[in-house]
Amino acid sequence: MRTRPLGRTGIQVSPYCLGTMMFGPNGNPDHDDCIRIIHRALDAGINFIDTADVYGGDGETERIVGKALRGRRDDVVLATKVNGPMGTDPNRRGNSRRWIVTAVDASLRRLGVDHIDLYQVHHPEPGTDIEETLATLTDLQRAGKVRAIGHSSLPAADIVEAQWVSERRGLARFRSEQPPYSILNRGIEREVLPVCARYGLGTLVWSPLAMGLLTGRYRKGGGEQASHARMHWAPRHMTDERKLDAVEQLIPIAEQAGMSLTHLALAFTITHPAVTSAIIGPRTTAHLDDLLAGAGTTLDDDILDRIDEVAPPGVDLGPLDVSYVPPELAQPHLRRRRGADRAAADRA
Repeated sequence: MRTRPLGRTGIQVSPYCLGTMMFGPNGNPDHDDCIRIIHRALDAGINFIDTADVYGGDGETERIVGKALRGRRDDVVLATKVNGPMGTDPNRRGNSRRWIVTAVDASLRRLGVDHIDLYQVHHPEPGTDIEETLATLTDLQRAGKVRAIGHSSLPAADIVEAQWVSERRGLARFRSEQPPYSILNRGIEREVLPVCARYGLGTLVWSPLAMGLLTGRYRKGGGEQASHARMHWAPRHMTDERKLDAVEQLIPIAEQAGMSLTHLALAFTITHPAVTSAIIGPRTTAHLDDLLAGAGTTLDDDILDRIDEVAPPGVDLGPLDVSYVPPELAQPHLRRRRGADRAAADRA
């Protein structure tokens, strides 16, 4: 595979990034099989692997990745994340200095490496000062534990704020963003991707197949039934009528172009000039082989125009359940004045 620059880091990465969330008890529990899948991806030219401390529960996925990289570490751009809960203690999660300095060492041990190429904040945390997080990540970079830092699912305004804080305080800059992106969820085209391009951030987009909807396996009025796990995590997404209608319109576009819907969907995401890599998350070798078979797929303007007619640019056709939702949208009390607060505001 040809490589692309990861923003302005000087690091070159493949346009497909191997996501590892399905390696471990939540997907493929066979460690040896997962290692074979990782090696197959590397042999095919993928040089970018994305994981997280929370994947697999208690860091199991990081351990699998670590075993797979023995003897091949120097060939891989390795990314992992911090933020998610690693136990019931409320301080064993988040973006605080207290937790990050503990979490990075734990990830390094599980992965069996002496540095992480891209260390990412998994989710925004409005309750933690961004300067606290950036100062900590800067120290880790200076200590040689991480090479570059990034974030995931950050709203455009927060991306800008973080860049300004880095400039004002002389701190390391975030160099990448990891947002959700697919034909069915194109909302990041409106602000997030333009902001990333403006500040020279690389983008690793997740769920390019819309959690399976863009494989064509889940059809309106037929096809496979979504698994219990998919329905648990994304019930609205998997049953959204507007998205299912779009899938029915996209299937003939792919067929007329002589490709599968899966290959059409993946090619679409990496066609955008602000997208660096699309994260693929195979559970089996067969899944990986199918994804790799479409690696050379390109879409001409006619096909892209037809996709735009089905799923307009900059628009999410429906919710993606697992996407980050700002607290002000998720918690009604943050949008409503009550009691004395309302009376005081009215008097003012």
